[in-house]
Amino acid sequence: MTTASICTIGDEILIGQILDTNSAFISRALNKSGIKVVHIASCSDSRKDILDTLKRCLKSSDIVIATGGLGPTKDDITKNVLMTLSGSKRFKRSRSQMEIIKNILTARGIQMLDINRMQADVPQNCTVIPNKIGTAPIMQFHFPKEKFGRDNLLFSMPGVPFETENAVPNVIAAIQAHYKLDKIFHRTICTFGIAESVLSKMIEKWEDSLPENLHLAYLPNPILGVRLRLSIYGTTQKEGEEELDKYSASLKQILGDAVYGEGETNPQTVAGELLLERGATISTAESCTGGYVAHLLTGIPGSSRYYWGSVISYDNSVKISTIGVSEKTIKKYGAVSRECVKEMAKGVRKKLGTTYSISTSGIAGPSGGTPSKPVGTLWMAASGPKGTVTATIVSKSTRKINIERFAASALDLFRRSLIAGKI
Repeated sequence: MTTASICTIGDEILIGQILDTNSAFISRALNKSGIKVVHIASCSDSRKDILDTLKRCLKSSDIVIATGGLGPTKDDITKNVLMTLSGSKRFKRSRSQMEIIKNILTARGIQMLDINRMQADVPQNCTVIPNKIGTAPIMQFHFPKEKFGRDNLLFSMPGVPFETENAVPNVIAAIQAHYKLDKIFHRTICTFGIAESVLSKMIEKWEDSLPENLHLAYLPNPILGVRLRLSIYGTTQKEGEEELDKYSASLKQILGDAVYGEGETNPQTVAGELLLERGATISTAESCTGGYVAHLLTGIPGSSRYYWGSVISYDNSVKISTIGVSEKTIKKYGAVSRECVKEMAKGVRKKLGTTYSISTSGIAGPSGGTPSKPVGTLWMAASGPKGTVTATIVSKSTRKINIERFAASALDLFRRSLIAGKI
C-alpha cells in the first residue's frame, strides 16, 4: 500500500500559537484516495530541523507533503532547504505563478516588490503546481529509489489553511498519476455508555476473529462516546463493502443498544431524528450542565421543529419556584439525586408543554463533592407520556469534559428510554 507522511513547518505550531488543521485535512484526503498516512511531524523554522525531518519522512514513506515556510518573509526558508535536498543548482522562475502573484497584488492594490517576485522562483528540479489563490507555488519533487530507498514524491505547500485545502485536489491528482493506489474502505460504528476498556473486553473474541486486512480503531470522545472504526485494505469495493457489512453486523449484535449510529452522527442528531419521526417536542431542565444539553440539541439545523426551550435551574430556588421541584425533596435527598432530577424532568415538561424532557443535576467540579456524592457525579432523567427514567454516572475528568460527558449521557439516556418505550 502507498504510504505518506505529513510535515508541518513553523515555530508557531510548536509553541501552540496556531492549531495544525492542515494535517487533519490532508490526512482525510489521502486516506479517501487509498493512501495510508503513517507519520505526521512538526518541525521548527530551522534549516537543519526541516532538512532532517524531511529526510526522515522520505525514508519512512512513499509520499511526503510539507506545509509552511514558503512566505515572502526572511524566516520562510523551506524553499532553500528543498534546493539542497533536491540537488538543484539554481532557481527557475515559474511564469504561471508569477502571473498569479501579479493579479493578486493588483487586486489588493499592493505594489510588486522584489520579495514578491522571488516567490515565483523555485528549485530547478521541481515541477510547479500553480497556487491559484495565493502567492507561493506548490512544488513537486520526484526522488528515485536510489536516493532514499523508495520511489518518492515530495510536495511543498503553503501553510495558509485555505490555500492548502484548495491545492490538495491537484496534489492528489499528481499522486494518482504517479502511483497505482489501493483502496481503503471504512465503516464507523458509534457507541455510547460503555467505557473503552470495558468495550474492548466485550468484543475481544470478535476482534481476534478479524481477517488480517481488516483493522479496528477505538476513537473515544466525551460527547460522541467510543466510535469503532473498521478499515479494510487492498480489496475491491464490492468485497470491501461485503466484509464491512458482515463484521459491523456481528459487532452491533454484541453491543446491542449501546450502538446509536454509524459514520459521523452524534447523540444530538439521533435524538432529533427520533423526535422528528414521532412529530414530538422536547424541553430541558439543566443544573450542572448549564445549558449544554440545549446547546447540543440546538446546534442541529432544523432543531426548532422539536426543541422548545430550557430552564437552567442552577440555583435550588429556581428548581423550586420555576419548575416545581419540592423543597422537601431537596432538603431530604439533595439537588444531586434521583428524586430531584425526576421532579425537574416532569416539571419542565409540564411547564413548557412538550412531549418529552431531559434533566440534569450533578457536580462538575473541581470542588463541591462529598464522600457519598464525589466530584463527577451526575443524576439525569428523561420523561415522557409513558413515564420517567433516571440514571446516574460518575465522570472522573476536568470540569469541561465532565459537563460535555454529562450532557451527552443525558441525550443517550433519552434515546435508549424512548426506543425501549419507557417514556
